[in-house]
Amino acid sequence: MSEKGRDVFVYNRTKETFLAFRVQVADSFLSRLIGLLGRRSLQPDSGVWIVPANAIHTIGMLFSFDLVLIDKEFKVVGLRELVRPFSVTRPNLRAESVIELPAHTVFKSRTEIGDQLLIERYGAKHLPKPPAETLEAELTHQGS
Repeated sequence: MSEKGRDVFVYNRTKETFLAFRVQVADSFLSRLIGLLGRRSLQPDSGVWIVPANAIHTIGMLFSFDLVLIDKEFKVVGLRELVRPFSVTRPNLRAESVIELPAHTVFKSRTEIGDQLLIERYGAKHLPKPPAETLEAELTHQGS
């Protein structure tokens, strides 16, 4: 579904709680179409972030899960708890994407409409390179 290294974590800045640590990014036609199909469950602290999306279907699914709908700034604009198999959610026109999470994640994280989320990929932050003069001065100083 997602390429290795494309997992993200989802953190609720408003409530200062994590929703999930291993969320797969589904941003291609095929990965969005598949979503959670074929899985028997969602592992704790995992999920799928479907981009773009403002509604989902659970036809062919085998378990219930929570759904968080977010806008382009990652603000929560909709919540669906315990979405059941073989159902279709109504589109939320304010949502740009949805996050499928294990059942009861919304409750455990205390997430509410209006909360601000942080969604980030794992990995070291790239620091800006210092100007060439600074590097040259350091090398000159070390050579003295």
